[in-house]
Amino acid sequence: MRYAKPLEDLIEEFRKFPSIGPKSAQRMAFALLKKSPDQVSKFTRVVEDAKSQIAYCSQCFNLSSDQLCNICNDARRESSQICVIETVKDLMALERTHEYRGLYHVLGGVISPLDGISADDLNIQALISRVQALPDWTEIEIILAIGLSTEGEATMLYIKRLLENVIARNKSGEAIRIRVTRLAHGLPVGADLDYADEMTLTKALEARVLA
Repeated sequence: MRYAKPLEDLIEEFRKFPSIGPKSAQRMAFALLKKSPDQVSKFTRVVEDAKSQIAYCSQCFNLSSDQLCNICNDARRESSQICVIETVKDLMALERTHEYRGLYHVLGGVISPLDGISADDLNIQALISRVQALPDWTEIEIILAIGLSTEGEATMLYIKRLLENVIARNKSGEAIRIRVTRLAHGLPVGADLDYADEMTLTKALEARVLA
């Protein structure tokens, strides 16, 4: 049995979202049809407003309704720290920890030649320009918080090599020391060693600390 064409079209649009299969798309379509006309109009208006009003922060490429996002606009954030991440979702994950108080820089992905993504397709050059424009510090820290994959490792290595050649000076003319760090990788809390893969165990050994 086939659904009416408008319903099939609605289901097909929902299926275009990431991780949404046929059954989930059907449930979402039926749920939307159960809403009142006013609720549907509000839903449509909210989607249109989000699409028209949300853009990328001109400094860190976070999503924002203003030229600068609320993090870049927060004078309480530690501006001598910039955490480099792949996506805005990674930014939100780090913010949920309430531990990091520095700034961010969203790359928009990782270098992946097989997917046709080169360094020029990412916000890497904007990061370099941003580092060169930091005038008030004698030392800054760039934290590479990119996923532990072949592409992620290659991207971090590429950025690290670029930063090694960056010459930045503060307002006093002093050279700014650029310290590049990366997140430690290891065993999750509660994990058993026999369930961990070789790369996770290797990174856990490399990131070991005093007991």
